[in-house]
Amino acid sequence: WWFWDPVENASFMPWLVGTALMHSLAVTEKRKAFKSWTVLLAIATFSLSLLGTFLVRSGVIVSVHSFASDPARGLFILGILVLLTGFSLVLYTLRAQQLKSPGRYQLFSREVLLMGNNVFLCAATLVVLLGTLLPLVHKELGLGSISIGAPFFNQMFTLLIVPFVLFLGLGPLTRWKHQPASQVQKTLLIAFGLSVSAGVLINFTYDAPTYMAALGLVLSAWILITTTLEVVQRVSAMDTSLSAFERLRKLTPSHWGMILGHLGFAVTLIGITLVSNYEVERDVRMMPGESVTLSGYEFAFRKVEQRTGPNYTADVGIFDVYESGDKLVHLEPEKRLYLVQRMPMTEAGIYSTIFRDLFIAMGEPLDDGAWAIRVYIKPFVTWIWAGAVIMAIGGICSMSDKRYRMAKVAKVRTAVGGVATGEEVEA
Repeated sequence: WWFWDPVENASFMPWLVGTALMHSLAVTEKRKAFKSWTVLLAIATFSLSLLGTFLVRSGVIVSVHSFASDPARGLFILGILVLLTGFSLVLYTLRAQQLKSPGRYQLFSREVLLMGNNVFLCAATLVVLLGTLLPLVHKELGLGSISIGAPFFNQMFTLLIVPFVLFLGLGPLTRWKHQPASQVQKTLLIAFGLSVSAGVLINFTYDAPTYMAALGLVLSAWILITTTLEVVQRVSAMDTSLSAFERLRKLTPSHWGMILGHLGFAVTLIGITLVSNYEVERDVRMMPGESVTLSGYEFAFRKVEQRTGPNYTADVGIFDVYESGDKLVHLEPEKRLYLVQRMPMTEAGIYSTIFRDLFIAMGEPLDDGAWAIRVYIKPFVTWIWAGAVIMAIGGICSMSDKRYRMAKVAKVRTAVGGVATGEEVEA
């Protein structure tokens, strides 16, 4: 689901810095703080978007996801990147003194926690940037070829995700400016205890529980529980004569955006944790008529059919999948050959459910009619995309808040008894 490919990384970096920008904007809006930092994040987000376009279009990196390589176009994009980023940074340097923040805040406050998460998001961006560009720079300097793969990124992100998630859960439960730790101590202890209990218990439902899976589940539970507690606290502070539903309706769209964004991230983190630690794959040599059993599923290879598409020919494997002796699904993975470029492609047979996905991929034909077959079982991989959808809905909710709508304000002056009065009218 993620290979840390350079093109994937090129789109991931603006997302990370953009997330930091959204949270920094919240502080600037509420407390008039972090003004210069917010502007710098805005410049960085746009610049990284241009950098991603340059990496994808110029041909300087090799990736299966790269678009048509055109050095001339890449040089043009690089010129735009240097010009706009350079001009923005020069202007920022000249005007930064005008963006002083008057707000004061204590160490344990929402401002500090949001700034901490900004730091972790920027550190994650730096990790991705270095891991993506360092092999290219190393080669261009004549120092030889090096490869930075998934283990580096996974290890670095594991180190960053723990404090990031802890701050993420703490932030909504604390107040702006200052929050005595004693006031939230009980709430945090309850959230921590429930998170550890839930994460460990869920992990032990698997046959071979791992420490990393337990950590990921505890962090996910921490986000879910602290977000829920924040909603409970906010609703409890409203007019008690209203019903719970009416009080929930009084929450602003931007607040619902925060809730859905955090819940969506927790759902995605659950999916990442479980699929990374408990996915199963197996490469087998199979003849038509044979079957293989993996994690309680029986994959029966019936036969191979030759089919012709509009611009390809295909060997189609016919498979039946059984669970506990009952037929679950019929899958037809394909090994295609596109005729114009004589390019082979694999089309996997996929059965997707809310709790797990089953994959069958055709490899190369072997002797005596046998085939190389790869079988995957990926638990909760759908939750990764479901969490992304929830986060996107949260973003839409935030954008729908009236406070963020651009309105043209005109000054209308009227004279009453010789005295000019003014009122603001939204156009």
